[in-house]
Amino acid sequence: MSTPMNSSLPWPTEAPAIPLLSVRKVLDRIASLARTHEQDVTLIPGLAVAEEEPAADPPPALEQALDELGGIELCGNPVLDLLVENRTDVGPYTLLGPATTFYPLFETPEAAAILTIDDDGAPGVVYGIGEDLALQLAAPDLPAYLERFADALEASLATLDESTAEGGARSELAEQLMDQHLFAAFLGDAEEEREGRSGTGDAGPTIDLQDPTASGLRDLPEGTLAVADLREAPLGARVDLIDAEVPGDPLDLRIAWRERGRVVALLTA
Repeated sequence: MSTPMNSSLPWPTEAPAIPLLSVRKVLDRIASLARTHEQDVTLIPGLAVAEEEPAADPPPALEQALDELGGIELCGNPVLDLLVENRTDVGPYTLLGPATTFYPLFETPEAAAILTIDDDGAPGVVYGIGEDLALQLAAPDLPAYLERFADALEASLATLDESTAEGGARSELAEQLMDQHLFAAFLGDAEEEREGRSGTGDAGPTIDLQDPTASGLRDLPEGTLAVADLREAPLGARVDLIDAEVPGDPLDLRIAWRERGRVVALLTA
């Protein structure tokens, strides 16, 4: 059972907000898709226009973007959630650190896409976490993830426009289409990816976890047992955390970020 976290999180506030200008174009694109496909798309209002104040507790650095858009549902399926109301530390979040170090953008009971948050509150890269708890690089930042999402939404809607499916069948088709066009690329199981489950060729290299003393990296958190450096890694690069050769039960370890999420440190809990 999920364990609810504090509803008022002590977010770091040193980092500036993501400028609205950097996401305006893609937010307008998503809103346009919602307006022209009202049968299938439900647009969740942003903070500035919501009729009731959401119970969400997002990072301050996302404030300008979240004023404009709260999320998207496709045929009843939540496919983008920017106003997360309930934070948990189980399921795909098992190895992650405190709730103020990441922010979910999409989740199922077994998988999630998360935006990393640095110690100063700055948003970083977006990772997908599959059932095997591996991290897979999905986007270099939130604006890029939203662009990738918009592409997948548009492609899915093109197929739905040609479909006569209704009700549950249409909802199931929409879920399959978003998986095909977006989520399968970074939420798959490592073994399934090696076997070519998605067939997209998006699976990137596996980045090895290194001994921190041999990595050459500085400013690592105290207690770091292993570290993965993704500063030069391409999209799709994967870190298999459960395979780390460190003492103890891997499920008792925790993750910390450096370099806007590009450096992944594995720590003792």
